[in-house]
Amino acid sequence: METKLQLFNEKQIRTSWNANEEEWYFSVVDVVAVLTDSANYQTARNYWKVLKNRLIAEGNETVTNCNQLKMPAADGKMRMTDVLSTKGILRLVQSIPSPKAEPFKMWLAQVGSERLDEIADPEKAFHRGAEFYRQKGYSDAWINQRMQTIQARKKLTDEWRERGIEDGKEYAILTNEMTKAWSGKTVRQYKELKGLKKESLRDNMTDIELALNMLAEVTTTAISAQEKPATFEESRKVAKRGGGVAKDARKSVEKQLGQTVVSPLNAKNAQQLTTKKGDRDIPDDE
Repeated sequence: METKLQLFNEKQIRTSWNANEEEWYFSVVDVVAVLTDSANYQTARNYWKVLKNRLIAEGNETVTNCNQLKMPAADGKMRMTDVLSTKGILRLVQSIPSPKAEPFKMWLAQVGSERLDEIADPEKAFHRGAEFYRQKGYSDAWINQRMQTIQARKKLTDEWRERGIEDGKEYAILTNEMTKAWSGKTVRQYKELKGLKKESLRDNMTDIELALNMLAEVTTTAISAQEKPATFEESRKVAKRGGGVAKDARKSVEKQLGQTVVSPLNAKNAQQLTTKKGDRDIPDDE
């Protein structure tokens, strides 16, 4: 299942694409939050809980067809979440009086159409992603770099999947090892440096950070494809080695610039995500 955040009127809705069924599944609580203008997640959750019990009592098929999938929660962890297919969500909309019902139905239709277009022509997905970043104020140069890193990450996760690595926790462990190897910081430490919580680390990297992170991922992918590690621990060692190659590149860049490139800058002002000479000391992470 491919998990993705979709935007409706600038509000995030967690979704998962089931390739076998060619069907989107939507987080019910997120949809409820949009339709009811809930102030926070807990309010929407409580609304859904009451509505769910009522629908069960009525024998409504919407609840009968409600499944659960793991989706990223506010704390960044993957948690089981009530989800419905597009058809189920349309039925749910009918149960919630809301002036946003009709615009939301149109949005659902658009999401489904766009996904089918992307399957037929994957390039459209990248153009859509680029437009998403452009609307958030990122420069075209940064966006081009980010699009390349997305491709590199996809190839790496495909390679890990080929080696029997499970999505979720194991991916996170390997990513953490690789990140620490090249940057000298764990993912958590890196996020703390940038003042992040649940935000994407890559979306808050400078262009040089993105390039180094991509070098680590590309190298890890190449080593893994060549050596075909049979165990998780072997893949862990490969991730460290891939990150080590990027670390050597980082130190070379820092020697030329006279400053660290592991930056506290974040996307609060996306235009700043271009590495400039400053007075930051170079950390000793040997």
